[in-house]
Amino acid sequence: MTPYNFIPFPNLESNRLTYRAVEKTDINEVIALRGNAENMQYIPRPLVTNIDEALNHIKMIQDKIDSNEGINWAITEKGNDKMIGIIGHYKIKPEHFRCEIGYMLLPDYQNKGYVTEAIQTVLSYAFHNMKMNSVEALIDPRNTASERVLQKNGFIKEAHLIENEYYNGNFIDTVIYSLLKRNFIQ
Repeated sequence: MTPYNFIPFPNLESNRLTYRAVEKTDINEVIALRGNAENMQYIPRPLVTNIDEALNHIKMIQDKIDSNEGINWAITEKGNDKMIGIIGHYKIKPEHFRCEIGYMLLPDYQNKGYVTEAIQTVLSYAFHNMKMNSVEALIDPRNTASERVLQKNGFIKEAHLIENEYYNGNFIDTVIYSLLKRNFIQ
């Protein structure tokens, strides 16, 4: 039995943001977020470019919530229900009290401190509600913006895996950052 349950869905709130379930009405924002080649340049996944692909992506998110395998929140600004990004926990290993964090923000909302605020919020959820001991983040080493935000949030570099993934005809590196619960400062 896992120490957490995502049903009912846990809506969250922080200083400037709210976090709710990703819904079918977020189709256009999912396409804008996951269909933007620049936004996806460091994420080895296919672009989401049409309504069917966006609906499949939303369904995949909901299926993981329903099965307690992962959770994603739509990030919204307080007072505006429009999704501006997605953040969540993946690859949850309850037997090891460890999970992965991932996040994306629409370009118009970047460089406002929203990612840092969102990371702090979902880290608190992971450590206090899900009872995780550590949270990891896997990033492309060229993604210096993500590296900076992770370091700002107390994550430390655990490993640099060389050419450990093959995507789109290229071998790519992965850097693993992590944060232990005892080092989490909120």
